[in-house]
This record gives sequence, C-alpha cells and structure tokens, in this order.
Amino acid sequence: MAAAWRGRPWRTAPPAPLPSKLITACFFALLIPILLITEEVAVADALSIGVNYGQIANNLPSPARVSWLLRSMRISKVKLYDADPNVLRAFLGTGVEFVVGIGNEAVPAMVSPAAAQAWLQQHLVPHLRAGARVTCVTVGNEVFKGNDTALQAAVLPAMESVHRALGALGLQGRVNVTTAHSLDIMGVSFPPSAGAFHPAALPHLQPFLGFLSTTRAPFLINCYPYFAYKDDPARVPLEYVLFQPNAGVADPHTGLRYDNMLYAQVDAVYAAIQALGHTDVEVVVSETGWPSRGDPDEPGATPENAGTYIRNLLQRIEAKQGTPLRPAAPVGVYVFALFNENLKPGPASERNYGLFYPDGSPVYNAGVHGYLPPMLVVSNAAQQVVASHCLALFLHVSCKISTCRAWIGWFWIATALAAYLLLTASPLCRRCRHRIVPA
Repeated sequence: MAAAWRGRPWRTAPPAPLPSKLITACFFALLIPILLITEEVAVADALSIGVNYGQIANNLPSPARVSWLLRSMRISKVKLYDADPNVLRAFLGTGVEFVVGIGNEAVPAMVSPAAAQAWLQQHLVPHLRAGARVTCVTVGNEVFKGNDTALQAAVLPAMESVHRALGALGLQGRVNVTTAHSLDIMGVSFPPSAGAFHPAALPHLQPFLGFLSTTRAPFLINCYPYFAYKDDPARVPLEYVLFQPNAGVADPHTGLRYDNMLYAQVDAVYAAIQALGHTDVEVVVSETGWPSRGDPDEPGATPENAGTYIRNLLQRIEAKQGTPLRPAAPVGVYVFALFNENLKPGPASERNYGLFYPDGSPVYNAGVHGYLPPMLVVSNAAQQVVASHCLALFLHVSCKISTCRAWIGWFWIATALAAYLLLTASPLCRRCRHRIVPA
C-alpha cells in the first residue's frame, strides 16, 4: 500500500482539515445575508422623536460607535449642524434619516449657483449614492438672532440656489431646503393666538414663507421653555414648563387651554405664519431640551428637571399628541442634544444639554436607553478574516488546478468583503452580537 500510495499524484491525497481561521472567515461571509435582513428591523419600531448630534467637543466617541448608540435607542432621525462625511458613512445602511446643515459662514457663498452645486457634489451626492438617507438641508442656523444684516439678506437667495441645484441633480422633492430659527424671531408669543414675528424680520420672512409653501419644506424653530423659566422662575411655574400636572393657561381669544409652554410656543409660531397668509407650512421643533447643570444664576438646571422634561416630552411625542390648535397633527421634535459638548462657549448650561456623557453613560433618566459598545482598535475576528484573506490570495496564486483556483477565488472574494465590513465597522456587521466596532 505504501508503494502504491507513493505512485499516485499528490492531488489524490485526502484533503487536510480547513484551518480555524478559514472557518471563522466563512462564518462571517455566510453571516452577511442574515445581517442584511436583520439590519432593517432597527428602524421598523423606531421612535418618532429625533435628536441633535452636535460635535463641539474633543472627547466624543467615534461616529461608528454613535451609530450603535442611536440605533439601540431606536432613534431614526438625526440632525447635524454640518454634513460630516464620517458620520454619514458610519450610518450607511442603518435607515437613519439625516438633516444636514450649511454653516452660517458659508451661507453668502451659496447664493452662487456654482457654489451651491459644488457644495452638494462634495458634501451630499456621494453619500446619497452610497445609500445615505438625507431628507433636508438647513442653510444657516438662527441667522435672524443676531445683527448681521448681510447674512440675513443672503439666507433666502442661498436657499433658492441650493434648491435649484438639487433640482438639477434630480433630487428635488427628495431633499428639502430650509433654515432653523431661534424663538427670538417672535415679537409676540403669548397668548398663542396673537403670535407675531418681530417687525425687523418681516421683510425677510414673507418671501421666505412663500418659498417654504411652494417647496413643501418645514419651518424649523428652536424652542427652549427653560429660558423662560430661568429668566423669571418666580412667575413661570416649573410644572408648566416640565409637562407636569398643572392648571394650565387659557388663551383668552380662542379659549384653548395650554398645560405646557412648548406647545404654546409652537402654536404662537403657527399663528404668526398664518398672519402672513400661510396655512400650509408645517412647524417642526428643530431644538428643544433642558440643561442638567448650570451656573449659580441658572436656576432649575438639574438632572432631575432635565429628565422630567425629556421623559414627559417623549411620552407626548410617542403618543402622537398634537397642540391645542392642531390636535390631529403630531409635533415633529428634535431633542437637543445627544452628548454634553465640552467646548461650547457660554454659560455652564451650554455644555450640559446632553442625554449622554461622552463615555456613553446617561446623564439622567431620559426614558429611553441606549448602548455604546466598547472601544476596540481591531477585533480578533477582523484579524482572523484578514489573515484568511491573505492566505486565500497566496493559495490562489500558487495552486495550478483550475477547480481549486475557482473555489479559492470565490473564498478570496468572500473574505475580502468580510474584512472590509469588519474593518470599516459597516452597519452590516454592527448588528451582530460580537459588536465589532472600531475606536
């Protein structure tokens, strides 16, 4: 038998068992279709509320880890203040919808059609082609709060320019264009039915509302009942601003009763819009929140109050409750903010609006819980897949048998895909139980 065996070609020898590294690689390659299916489950039962993802800090987790956190919270709507490519790439395939922003400093340049087209080509189009879900572009933020008249005059022309550029790219109707306003834009906010914009802003707002009405874009307003309480805690009941049981306040003109300040502010904005002849523009609260900490002259800034405000707000939003003026229309809300941002200027409260600390631990009980995965540079599984990929490449070059080369070729492709998914922390692999996430 020994002599007969020595006379046979080497290829008839029994195949050696596959190395454990190859088995690991095959496992991940076969796991991909399952992950493709389960990935969509995260959005199916998503919360209605959105969150602002600010990044004025030097200690925040990577966007890949933030993607884990938000989806574990069942958040499917995120508002950015820029169009950070790292964030948009990290959320590819997650189903999360983004509002991206053009900063105030870039607004005047966007009046130029060429500049608007270039901005979209650089900051938006590549991500949309890759599968990112961007539903809105904000051109500037709270531009009517200051005294920069040149900036204020440029906002609407810049929005129109960006809108036309979107149309030229075939994205008109898919991506809205608007801007976010501070509540300071209101000249009168109580009673809600008497809501009116500040006279200085009227020349800009009349054509602006016409643009929103024509393009079906929302009016974004940043509302913070905390500011009203902080300025006059003796006269503003804490229960009224925290959505807690209280007698409420009646509008003397309509008889509508308001049991919380946020809804009164939203209805005041609706009244101001209607006073300018528009009834078809939706109001969305683009920022609202409560600080968990403040300076000595910032009363009420405590974790307990912040938790109460967010929990009670969340309950109303998830119940799809409308305002007294529009009870059948749920209020769109983006909570401010996801993290405490340690580099924000201003009083202490500005750095303490986050739901989470940068390490992923909750600042207070917000009524919604999330998970920030551990920080790993490159997981063992990723190392094994890369090693298997390199081995497959070596065998493919060395082997002289066509069937063997074909099998190894397919395996090489599978390990290449698995390695890419693992090393880039693609959303396809972020739902697997091993939680393979880069630093």
